[in-house]
Amino acid sequence: MGKLVVTEFVTLDGVAQAPGAPEEDREDGFAFGGWQAPLIDEESGEVMFEAAKGMDALLLGRKTYDIFAGYWPTAPKEIPFTDLLNGVPKYVASRSLTEPLSWSGSTVLDGDLAEAIAEVKARHREVHVIGSLDLLQSLLGAELVDQLSLWVYPVVLGAGKRVFEPGIVPTTLTLTKSVTYPGGSVNLVFSPAGRPSFGDMSAQ
Repeated sequence: MGKLVVTEFVTLDGVAQAPGAPEEDREDGFAFGGWQAPLIDEESGEVMFEAAKGMDALLLGRKTYDIFAGYWPTAPKEIPFTDLLNGVPKYVASRSLTEPLSWSGSTVLDGDLAEAIAEVKARHREVHVIGSLDLLQSLLGAELVDQLSLWVYPVVLGAGKRVFEPGIVPTTLTLTKSVTYPGGSVNLVFSPAGRPSFGDMSAQ
């Protein structure tokens, strides 16, 4: 069984909506699209690509799939991610998309999400999820995430979709990596470690 690796780009107040471009995701009137772009540095970009090279399948939600499918098939070849993303199998969690899809190598998942993803993980070594915040809530709720890589940036927005929305399953996470980069971003990599335990500090 392969593992499911989620990568999210997130502000200090937990917002992960539309990091890449102003028109990426205007849902609920989000006005801060493209907030990540001024904060990227060469070193962190290289690390992101090295981590992404481990994927042998890509899992996306409908909105992120539409964004990716509209750009990557014709993206410049000199961008390292172009050949990588175009070459791996793509799976889309959507009830409205139907086959065939325009982006080569794409498949819409059928039936129960947890069962479908289990089948995908059985066929691949490392399935990556990028963005796809609506899908992420379902993945976290079904406890399907094996590794969560958060790229945290020194900016606060005060509005937008968050990585951890209300109602998330209470979970303890083990920090397996923490690195700070020149642009001020911090890459935090976590593995789920079961339910939280609780104590009483006033009793000490």
